[in-house]
Amino acid sequence: MTREMDFRIREIETGHDIMEINRLAGIIWHECYRSILTREQIAYMIEKYQSVRALTEQLALEGYRYFLVEEADGAVGYCGVQVKEGRMYLSKMYLLARARGKGCFRRMVEYLDELCRRDGVKTIWLTVNRHNEHAIDVYRHLDFKEVRTQVVDIGDGYVMDDYVLERSVALPAVRERQEK
Repeated sequence: MTREMDFRIREIETGHDIMEINRLAGIIWHECYRSILTREQIAYMIEKYQSVRALTEQLALEGYRYFLVEEADGAVGYCGVQVKEGRMYLSKMYLLARARGKGCFRRMVEYLDELCRRDGVKTIWLTVNRHNEHAIDVYRHLDFKEVRTQVVDIGDGYVMDDYVLERSVALPAVRERQEK
């Protein structure tokens, strides 16, 4: 039996928050990917996508939003999203190993659902490494469906070999005012 964890999700606001996401990425990516990627590829991807410079550019130039997941004693995870053409791209969603299995991931997806409802976004989509079986199982459990596979060259001789998954978000019904 798992214990629900007490945490909060908040949108990042400061340079310190960006540094915290970079610090978490350095821990979490090694926890998540050490069995499916080389250390060199993990380091390359953190530098390319989760360095302070990369995060700052994503926020300032590419329309990304990042959120920290925090327990009483500090941050335990983060996620990054980008809304384009009425769809939310869930670029990153990671938790420290000690925070997994406590309902946090599910609650993070529910939080993103609420953002989508508020902004009229009907779909959340993401890419997940085809060899990351645990993450794939979790996403499927949360009603994400595979729509295709893709292999993307990310430079330096590395590729991302992914499934593309999508999840529909139920938007609230619009009530029409009836004239009497």
